[in-house]
Amino acid sequence: MGSNSIEVMGIEYFYAHSYSSFERGSNENNNKLIRRFIKKGDDIGCCSRSFIKKIELFMNEYPRKIFNGKSVNYMCEKIMLHTDALSHNL
Repeated sequence: MGSNSIEVMGIEYFYAHSYSSFERGSNENNNKLIRRFIKKGDDIGCCSRSFIKKIELFMNEYPRKIFNGKSVNYMCEKIMLHTDALSHNL
């Protein structure tokens, strides 16, 4: 999605400065998790789909401080259950 379509939608955005990793906290944290499996400079295109899925599962099951030690998968399930319960009460 380009910046033009983001502007049309009225969404605020910013670009991080080059070599300013502190401006991209979540991105850098995710990179750190990926680097446990794939070294910097390695061609990710050479990794099998199943290997990438293994990394994805690891990242989605990794406990996050922002969620009080719960994983992304746990939080998504909780939201989905809550949303489902709300839709049944309509």
